[in-house]
Amino acid sequence: MLVLILLVSCNKEDMLTPNEQFEVDLKLIQDYLTKNNLTAQQTNSGLHYIVTEEGSGTDYPTINDKIKVHYKGFYIDSEEVFDQNFDISDPNSFELARTIKGWREGIPLFKRGAKGMLLIPSILAYGPYPENGIKPNATLVFEIELLDFFQ
Repeated sequence: MLVLILLVSCNKEDMLTPNEQFEVDLKLIQDYLTKNNLTAQQTNSGLHYIVTEEGSGTDYPTINDKIKVHYKGFYIDSEEVFDQNFDISDPNSFELARTIKGWREGIPLFKRGAKGMLLIPSILAYGPYPENGIKPNATLVFEIELLDFFQ
């Protein structure tokens, strides 16, 4: 029992506060941008995004839309891909409202057909207690192509 208590207390001491984790995430994003000679826009929440192809039309998706997106998601610090669907010619649509905060904020910045990147601090991704095998407090990068959106 004593060993368990010591292990739990050590883990608590090693954990960062949300503000400290956010600062670590922003540093990882800045280092990634510098290393790859990229320039990104930053929102107030800390989300960074890059539009590499503008897309067409004047409409942008809203939180209430269903979206079809090609994407590749990887960890910013290792570039290890954890999910992708570029090999699917016609991906399934899904509700934007049911995605991570970084997507809910970032996808509406892209027009139909636009391509780019979302660089997402962990607080806007899966946080310290992720599901589906994602690493805790992972800062993520998504390469995206917004194929379509609709009600």
